[in-house]
Amino acid sequence: MKRTLTTHDLPALMTGIMATLAAIGIARFAYTPLLPAIIQEGWFTASQGAYLGAANLLGYFIGALAAHSLSERFSPRMVMAASFAGIALSFVLCAGAGGFLWFFFWRLISGIAGAILMVVGPSLALAATPPERRTRVGAMVFTGIGFGALLSAFIVPLLLGLSLSVTWGTLGLLCIAAGLLCDWGVAHLASPITASPRGNSPTGGAGVKIIVMLVVGAYALDAIGFVPHTVFWVDYLARENALGNQAASLQWGIFGLGALCGPFMVGALAQRVGWQGGLMIAFAAKAAAVLLPVFSLALLSQSVSSFMVGAMIPGIVALTSGRLAELVGPTAHKKLWGQATAAFAAAQAVAGYAMSALYGAWGSYAPLFAISGLILIAGFLLVLLSRGVQQRHTDLSAQQSTKHATQHSTHQGKQ
Repeated sequence: MKRTLTTHDLPALMTGIMATLAAIGIARFAYTPLLPAIIQEGWFTASQGAYLGAANLLGYFIGALAAHSLSERFSPRMVMAASFAGIALSFVLCAGAGGFLWFFFWRLISGIAGAILMVVGPSLALAATPPERRTRVGAMVFTGIGFGALLSAFIVPLLLGLSLSVTWGTLGLLCIAAGLLCDWGVAHLASPITASPRGNSPTGGAGVKIIVMLVVGAYALDAIGFVPHTVFWVDYLARENALGNQAASLQWGIFGLGALCGPFMVGALAQRVGWQGGLMIAFAAKAAAVLLPVFSLALLSQSVSSFMVGAMIPGIVALTSGRLAELVGPTAHKKLWGQATAAFAAAQAVAGYAMSALYGAWGSYAPLFAISGLILIAGFLLVLLSRGVQQRHTDLSAQQSTKHATQHSTHQGKQ
């Protein structure tokens, strides 16, 4: 069976990569290096800037809940086009100093639109990809997150050298370009492949529901686990450990490089050990990488931690999406992926506020890395438990099949 990518996969890849680039790479990650500039230019206070960041997280939660029903009620192509327009407008219309409520509204819109793209884009790409190439395509569609992380690390600081307004406007234009490329991809997608209503999982009924709950639970814990690196890592290195802005910026660049490489890494991993095995390895690797700074802040330790956490952020997203599609099939994937994204968004928002409060109480980031590492270990245990549940149901199904076959042959012997 041919598993390598072909030119036929280009529309699916363009659909997924451009959607994740705009949804997280630009709408979320590109805002992070804008925040200090907004405060320094006097547009907003530090507290107001933090609330604008929270507006995006709130919008992401709302969008994740609404994405499936919107794409069922309206054309997915139109829903995605409107989402790209929303993110582009959120940057273009905030390119000049304005009121707090104006910015809050548009950051909220960018979060809603970003979540819709994250749910609908990868789901459309998966549904249009043949099963034998779904593992590779399913991982690669999340490279957009990594491209956005690199964008935030290298291009945004250069644009800020020109002006803050130019930076906001340019990011809006990038979203428009990404939207046009994505729309080309959607227009050229193959018809959804629905020959198999479910994935290849040998479990069924209640067994699948339990496994899905465990995987979604682990995904929510992952949202808590990456908060320190995506929110506090640069400040932790530069200020708390007095390593300076240059050293911290280097680590953010390494983080971005990891985020770009992550989907390729887990794609190769999933092809060798499957979505389930890949998810277990990814959680273990990410837990170790988050805990590493607690024990050592040598340059090598910093760099390994930056790269591996960066890689496993889109990596675990890709593996979770692929595992859920394997369990319920590509047709039911969109609704379930929307629910998983909503759980992730809720956990992320709560963790962001809670860890900010803990930092205020303790005055140090170090304990937050320890807490997040332990949370990721708990996520690993949930994934491990899901494998046990699947194995148990597989064994039960095999026993029942053997029993029925024995009864059938006995009945025929009596006749």
